[in-house]
Amino acid sequence: MTRQARPAAAPTPESSGRRISPGVVILAIALIGSMAYVLYAITVRDPSQIPLLASGAVVLGLVFAALAAYCLRATWRAGVAERSGRAVVLGLLGGFAAIVAFGCFALAVIGFMLRQPPA
Repeated sequence: MTRQARPAAAPTPESSGRRISPGVVILAIALIGSMAYVLYAITVRDPSQIPLLASGAVVLGLVFAALAAYCLRATWRAGVAERSGRAVVLGLLGGFAAIVAFGCFALAVIGFMLRQPPA
């Protein structure tokens, strides 16, 4: 028995483009949701505003930390695939995301300290 070679299927417009990974979609939804929550917390005008802002900063920091970790993995994969330009851009994006994440965590700590009454 011999195997017959099948002709290669012509690429369709849907399959020839770049695919968006599920991780990017999840991170985009989380980023939009956490930004919306922080914007809501800014508009609240009552005593619970500071705790809302602090918790929003924590969530935003977690999202940016996840984005930095995702960029770290993507940078590693681009470097292994010898795509140096992509690796540099992803490294810069991941570094920026890490800086923003630590800034959000610092803002959250300050917010939680402001929430406590003076002793």
